[in-house]
Amino acid sequence: MGEKGASVAGPWYPFAGPSCPTPHSQHMRRVVLLGPQRFEPCVAPALEAVGCTGMLAVVTAGWQEREAEVDELAAHVERDVVHLRLYDRAESALADDPELAEALRQRQEELQQLQELYRLRLTLALRALVDLMGRDGPFVAEHRRDALRVVRALDRQHVGRMRRLGAAFAARWRPTDRSSIAHHRSQIRAALDRASALAIAGGHVAVLLNRLRLFGVLDLAPQLPIVAWSAGAMALGQRVVLFHDDPPQGPGQAEILDAGLAVYPRVVPLPHATRRLRLGEPARVARFAQRFAPAVCVPMDSGARIDFDGHDWIAAPGMRCLGTGGDLLELRTF
Repeated sequence: MGEKGASVAGPWYPFAGPSCPTPHSQHMRRVVLLGPQRFEPCVAPALEAVGCTGMLAVVTAGWQEREAEVDELAAHVERDVVHLRLYDRAESALADDPELAEALRQRQEELQQLQELYRLRLTLALRALVDLMGRDGPFVAEHRRDALRVVRALDRQHVGRMRRLGAAFAARWRPTDRSSIAHHRSQIRAALDRASALAIAGGHVAVLLNRLRLFGVLDLAPQLPIVAWSAGAMALGQRVVLFHDDPPQGPGQAEILDAGLAVYPRVVPLPHATRRLRLGEPARVARFAQRFAPAVCVPMDSGARIDFDGHDWIAAPGMRCLGTGGDLLELRTF
């Protein structure tokens, strides 16, 4: 259904609201995370599982210029679809509010600088961890544990900084109270009030995340079940992890982009994992799983599905997760 996966390149508005958890993050909402939908669509049965009997609200902002292409999804789910048009709305709202647009542009520069500094420190810390994981000796295990703690601390610090900066921006500019945003937000609320579930597609994860924040979409319907895939699944977690062992440019290291929207706990979804990660290399698998533990790192390829009922996760048959020992483990209820 036009799925491009969780792209990370290109421009993005750096924000629009606090990254810290809000009332919708208290883990009472039903959520289904799916693998990419382009070749093996499975949104329809997921909607049935969450009790969606009526209209479906759809977010495709991550597709940017292709945001309007929802006909294929509508045909698959065989129900009325209300398209929230977040990307188009953001472009229109910021064109009408140059003051907010300039503030967001400046914020983008600040966040890009933060990301570069974090990436610099992370590269050095991961290099030490990789070297130590390849060594043996009586003192290596202790140093390896220390190196892992350094990487995990960098990740936590980066998420904390992003949350604080997001909260400060929201307190100063109060985007959702500005007329340029409030006008669109009232229309989004009306659409969500008519829907019985919300679908969030993939695409550019940073664009998607920031459009959802700009309009405070999830706060407008705190109990509405969500079905999400690819970048949509990534944006809803507690932190957004970018990953690729063999990218076309740059180092092949996972990094934190930002805190996520915290709709669900305990999972790091990995869209297109078979293509993006060297899952046959135990050392890489172990390092990835240990770094993000106790969260469960779940490969989300075509056909993948995990369901969150507000308390527990239930995995579809055949689902696996990255094990801290380097194996791929069977995933059931957790």
